[in-house]
Amino acid sequence: MNDFPSHTDGARLAVDIGGTFTDVALSHQGRLITAKTLTTPQAPDKGVLNGVGEAIAKAGIAASDISVIIHGTTLATNALIERRGAVTAMLTTHGHRDVIEMAQENRFEQYDINIDRPAPLTPRWLRLPVIERLNARGEILTPLDEASVRACLPTLDAEAVESVAICFLHAYANPAHEQRTAEIIADARPDLSVTLASETAPEIREYERFSTAVANAYVRPLMARYLVDLESRLKAAGFDCPFLLMTSGGGLTTVETARRFPVRLVESGPAGGAVLAAAIAREKGVRSLLSFDMGGTTAKLCLIDDCRPETARLFEVDRSYRFKKGSGLPVRIPVIDMVEIGAGGGSLASIDALKRITVGPESAGSEPGPAAYGRGGDKPAVTDADVVLGKIDPETFGGGAFRLDEAAARAAIDRTLAQPFGLPVEEAAFAMGDVVDENMASAARAHAVEQGADISARTMTAFGGAAPLHAARLAEKLGIETVIIPANAGVGSAIGFLLAPAAYEVVRSLPTTLDAFSQSAVRDVFASMAREAAPIVRAAQSGTAAGAPLKAQRRAYMRYVGQGHEIPVDVDLDAEDLKHNLRERFETAYAALYGRAIPNVPIEILTWALLLEEEQAEETDAAMAQAVSGRAVTSARTRRVFDPTDGTFVHYAVFERRALQPGDKITGPALIIEPQTTTVAPSLFDAFIDASLNIVLQRKSSL
Repeated sequence: MNDFPSHTDGARLAVDIGGTFTDVALSHQGRLITAKTLTTPQAPDKGVLNGVGEAIAKAGIAASDISVIIHGTTLATNALIERRGAVTAMLTTHGHRDVIEMAQENRFEQYDINIDRPAPLTPRWLRLPVIERLNARGEILTPLDEASVRACLPTLDAEAVESVAICFLHAYANPAHEQRTAEIIADARPDLSVTLASETAPEIREYERFSTAVANAYVRPLMARYLVDLESRLKAAGFDCPFLLMTSGGGLTTVETARRFPVRLVESGPAGGAVLAAAIAREKGVRSLLSFDMGGTTAKLCLIDDCRPETARLFEVDRSYRFKKGSGLPVRIPVIDMVEIGAGGGSLASIDALKRITVGPESAGSEPGPAAYGRGGDKPAVTDADVVLGKIDPETFGGGAFRLDEAAARAAIDRTLAQPFGLPVEEAAFAMGDVVDENMASAARAHAVEQGADISARTMTAFGGAAPLHAARLAEKLGIETVIIPANAGVGSAIGFLLAPAAYEVVRSLPTTLDAFSQSAVRDVFASMAREAAPIVRAAQSGTAAGAPLKAQRRAYMRYVGQGHEIPVDVDLDAEDLKHNLRERFETAYAALYGRAIPNVPIEILTWALLLEEEQAEETDAAMAQAVSGRAVTSARTRRVFDPTDGTFVHYAVFERRALQPGDKITGPALIIEPQTTTVAPSLFDAFIDASLNIVLQRKSSL
């Protein structure tokens, strides 16, 4: 992606805070200016302002020239993983305080007797019972006992509670009791942050709804303070413009909405990368794409089909047991469906109890960082291995912002891995790299199998500071023939923020069978959801494309009566016979998934969803094909790099990306260096530059 159309008259700026680096992308008058600075974990806003200042200085503009700032952050995710959120209490229906601890009452690993479930974010003594009860239709069985609500206040005071999640049974069908309880708490303790499960996740299934509400309450004070402080510091620095947040679902929303529902931001950075990958798929006309985003702390892989990333409504934070489903903290939010593993440039290597080399999920982060950073780190990270293997030039890393210490990288690998195994340092470094590459390949294969997809038939796009270093090797392991490295790949997620639409998704549970289906009731629920979503999207559009038309995607989550899970079905409100239309669509979707529909079984709908977003042009071109018949280029500059095909060091030709032109063709092995990353084209691959200045790696056997 090289051209960025201006939605407004001024420049547009995007900031992505990662675990190691803070990335900035600035679009101004058709140009893209980028910056990459170390994240400052103790004061994230400092890293933001450092990166923003660098970007506007490069662009030669003032803060007042910025028309919108778009932000994504891992702050909410890290707070959940590191358990450093607010002291949180949960008020819940009497007799149901243990819902979030009992979970699904199953085992995510059947044969390991020592597994531990993740501990709830709020301990049992802060899960406080309230006398009330609704049935599944929202009808009152036991009226709210307001005295039992007020009886919780002394415990909130004694435990210095900062945030409260109100989670009543069946409140998705009738939120009156939760709303009244919130009023009582707000009147008695106005400084407390209050989250309602009926607002955060108004869907059936109490465990996921309660877990999501508690997670939102847990991070809400932290995120509210951060967003208020950052917004005020930006204004003090002269940025008097809309400030938008990237959501996990791939859309933009306002600070106000983000402060109310910060749990929707847990995957905001990776979502930006998926948006970029989808834009590349549209531009190139690639129908099946694998998005590979590898930064300093994690690697994210996402399937892009028909130019749209796969989406989901349930996400698990911090899967603690080998990334196994069920071992994390579930949050029910609109999210781009991807697999995320602890494999980044800062991922640390060690030897486990079985005398195997393991890499990740522990990361060196930015403080102290990999040993090569020279900031006090003494454990070997993936970046250290890349330096020792010659894939990273210590002199040009980060655009020359600081020089890497190759001797420190070698010493860390030698001490931790080479000496215990009696290996040369270079072989230990290669083992590190191959372990992390195989971890990513295994995660990609498993994710593809879960989705019923053939991964080897896909094109890969790779971005993030570490992805271009590892993309060709990962593609080789997965049997992928073509890899696209976009321009400014090192800050790919931030670029994705600039491409994201203003959007918001609303979900409502309104269980009904098709036999009892009411077309007017369905229209009413979608109209209600549109009234909720439209002001949020229009407010977000103030910084993107004010007044641009909106499009609505409507879905019903349907199943046969008696089944445990639903499948999504698109809803066409303009259909003359909506009931018949839904039946046909469900049976077609069910047969596509399971081979056949089931005759004479009643069908039910549990949940309705509306995604409202601004329309975006969907254009494709033949840039990739145009660039194939280009001119061969050579370089007199070389560098010794360990080549996995030959299993030894060979001389790679070295190219500066900014000097390459559309149509240039490079015969591998080669390194293509740019300020924020390096693309490795090993001996099995050639590279060419397409019309959009993307690097396209092509396996030689397929040329």
